[in-house]
Amino acid sequence: MAFNAKKSFFGRMSERITDVLLSRPRIDEEFMDELEEILITSDIGMDTTMKITERLRTDTKALDLRTPDEVRRHIKKIVEELIDKGERHKLTEDTPLVVLIVGVNGGGKTTSIGKMAHRFRSGGKTVLLAAADTFRAAAGEQLDAWAQRAGVSVIKHKEGADPSAVIFDAIRSAKAKSTDVLICDTAGRLQTKKNLMAELEKMNKVIGREYPEAARETLLVLDATTGKNAVSQAREFSGIADITGIILTKLDGTAKGGIVITIADEFDMPVKFVGTGEKMEDLEVFDPVEFAGGIFDE
Repeated sequence: MAFNAKKSFFGRMSERITDVLLSRPRIDEEFMDELEEILITSDIGMDTTMKITERLRTDTKALDLRTPDEVRRHIKKIVEELIDKGERHKLTEDTPLVVLIVGVNGGGKTTSIGKMAHRFRSGGKTVLLAAADTFRAAAGEQLDAWAQRAGVSVIKHKEGADPSAVIFDAIRSAKAKSTDVLICDTAGRLQTKKNLMAELEKMNKVIGREYPEAARETLLVLDATTGKNAVSQAREFSGIADITGIILTKLDGTAKGGIVITIADEFDMPVKFVGTGEKMEDLEVFDPVEFAGGIFDE
């Protein structure tokens, strides 16, 4: 995940923690209070913030941490342990693969699908898109535009059509052409949770019935700039879909970034990709070790 840390929240958070460490003669409760404020204002949730600071309190005494560098490295270690989900960060390499993309409208679903298609195709895989968000005006056209940019095909029906019918046709096409990866867009109307749940259940049944041999991933797209709203969305969608990972979009100069730590900790969800810009190549594999190191510019 090689985006420039100085353009993200990393540099700002690192500088604030370093300034506090250097300004205090010892690690005391006043330092802990200031650290809590820094973490919370970096979009790290209260529960996760308390987990970090309580662990630091205990380890500072047990390990006799004294210098700013020792404390910095230990905060990095704590964060790394919270966000590192091991092999779960990796998208399965099995094919054929069906990737179901979920998330609220405006969070970057369609853009992420286009970038994923480009990534798969650049890796030598054949890709097909399914425009199963049939209720949002022009969603199919938007996905079609990204498909053209990525050089892949898309299956779509008219606006208002049954999303599962689109999935059904896309599966038939993918099987007929021995396509490696089928990426399915879905509606993001979280305000109609029951309808959305019913749609997702129906789509999953169609995939399970028509394509039982396919590997599966269900990825939740979250906008890093929305902070606590992204946490709420993670909570809602984890209740209506079997999420296998997160795509975190807009993790650039405007995002505080601590949302990564909160979601990984509170929901035990692995972040698989991060979107860091508008170009086709700006979808990067998430590396928890590099992410934690980036907080302190390591």
